[in-house]
Amino acid sequence: MLRYYWLLIVYIVTIISDQLTKSIIDSLYELHASRPILGSILQLTYIRNSGAVFGLSIGNPRIMFVMTVIVTIVLAFLFFKGIVRPEHALGKIAVVMVLGGATGNLIDRIRFGEVIDFIDMGIGYYRWPVYNLADIYITVGMVILFLTYALKTELPREPAHHSSE
Repeated sequence: MLRYYWLLIVYIVTIISDQLTKSIIDSLYELHASRPILGSILQLTYIRNSGAVFGLSIGNPRIMFVMTVIVTIVLAFLFFKGIVRPEHALGKIAVVMVLGGATGNLIDRIRFGEVIDFIDMGIGYYRWPVYNLADIYITVGMVILFLTYALKTELPREPAHHSSE
């Protein structure tokens, strides 16, 4: 088990960075306020989202809360039972990023009944839905998992340890 502490650190860093950025936005911005960072291409826009990742609506907030809890528990269970356990470090980081992002948004759902989003990108009227760091972690983690599993990307495997964990 000692050799997996680094994954716990990655998990904690994803949650803290997500929650810290949301807290900063919540304390410095009024709801629906927007400030340009790179003109209209990148803005910080404070919204609250009761939907799924990138504001997708999949029913009412209670359904989203239950779905988030179920997905987080199932993914954690599959990972720790070894069913979804990539053999290389990048795959492990990807799973932990998805778990950390889901946990970050779950914390918001527990605290506020919705999720704080603030990263607003696009050109003119063509905008991506406003999102947060948790959404980035989930998306990047899923892309890495897709690439490593679906495309059977060969990456160096972690060395086998014969000592007890």
